[in-house]
Amino acid sequence: MTQENEMNKELAPEEREELLNVLKTRFEKNIHRHQGLEWEEVQAKLDANPGKIWSLNEMEKTAGEPDVVGYDKETDEYIFYDCSAESPKGRRSICYDREALEARKKHKPENSAMDVATAMGIELLTEEQYRELQKLEEFDKKTSSWVQTPADIRKLGGALFCDRRYDTVFVYHNGADSYYGARGFRGSLRV
Repeated sequence: MTQENEMNKELAPEEREELLNVLKTRFEKNIHRHQGLEWEEVQAKLDANPGKIWSLNEMEKTAGEPDVVGYDKETDEYIFYDCSAESPKGRRSICYDREALEARKKHKPENSAMDVATAMGIELLTEEQYRELQKLEEFDKKTSSWVQTPADIRKLGGALFCDRRYDTVFVYHNGADSYYGARGFRGSLRV
């Protein structure tokens, strides 16, 4: 998303306040996800980046329950991930990317994970980020989530997804054009 597009995507003041209240409450209830970080500093960053607030609202609207999971000192950015217990309900039953969507001849899904993420101004988690998230809590015990797929795998028609079963985080592969009611994707956003 270009900076210009991000600027045009702003919430109405009442929507913004409602979202910030939800995020603050979630932040305070889940200190274990971001020990040592202060909400006031996070909110100051959000206040300076209305396009990022819009993206967080998109994450929230699709049942992602975004929360702060870290702070990057080098870039001075707070890191948000979708922290819903299961893969976000509003982002399921989609294939991996546009190429897979266009290649599918019958029973096409409505969209692709990569296209939805781009439209929301977020990125799919990488396998490494997914594993880091799973160290905070147990996620995707009944669902699964697409993760960013290396180009060499994608070039051969595959895509990766992860879940948690048997107290273990697994990474699997599927055809990138596949889609399931229990598979969506988790996103990340830096502010």
